[in-house]
Amino acid sequence: MPTAQLEQLRVDPGEPARLAERDPRDTLGLEKEEAEKQTKKLRERIDELQYLLFAEAKRAVLLLLQGVDASGKDGVIRRVFAGVNPQGVRVTSFKAPVGAEVEHDYLWRIHAALPPRGTIGVFNRSHYEDIVTVGVLGLFPEEVWRRRGGHIREFERMLADEGTATAKVFLNVSRREQRERLQERIDDPQKRWKFRPGDLDVSERYDEYLAAYDAAITETSTEWAPWHVVPADRNWVKTYATASIVCEILERLDPKLPEGPEAS
Repeated sequence: MPTAQLEQLRVDPGEPARLAERDPRDTLGLEKEEAEKQTKKLRERIDELQYLLFAEAKRAVLLLLQGVDASGKDGVIRRVFAGVNPQGVRVTSFKAPVGAEVEHDYLWRIHAALPPRGTIGVFNRSHYEDIVTVGVLGLFPEEVWRRRGGHIREFERMLADEGTATAKVFLNVSRREQRERLQERIDDPQKRWKFRPGDLDVSERYDEYLAAYDAAITETSTEWAPWHVVPADRNWVKTYATASIVCEILERLDPKLPEGPEAS
């Protein structure tokens, strides 16, 4: 993806995210066929760079995916990493905390799931649920979840200092598209297993969730862990954009093959 397109998606530190002003149906100036060709090349390059990252074994990459229900996080993971060596990619899906997770601080389970050096970690949801969902549903007092933005900024700074490069992607799906996808889950027997009765309640609170994400993204987009807002109504756009973000962060790391032992 050209630098100008990446900058269009990036939320600059200190600037408001303005999610409501971003077009979820934006095509980023591309036709579907061209974007799919470019995505194929990006996947091939990600595979090459992942091999070097794995061989170097000094640094890691974390791709963090957030979005309202039905924004397409599962599909993005499947499409972006199709053909990439599964030994070097680890996916973690975070649901409501249970058991030991409840007995520790909210970042405990996050830290335990971070990618080891040499790998790409993918978070399907993340510690941002502990700001957004907790705040919208009122699961903790406001003075508790409000201070978490500062915690998370410093947590992600520590990750960067220790060699984990973080790419944060918000899949920006429209209310209309979300409703259509939720209805499809009800109507399609192959997708019905994904549907939960609470999904419709979440859909009714779309504006609240979008506003909460807007505030959280604005507060936590930093130089060391910037947010990118990806148009998510079209699957081919969000796949191309997310693959571009992953490829860019790997290119920036520029991993190298280690020197082999001297031949005897």
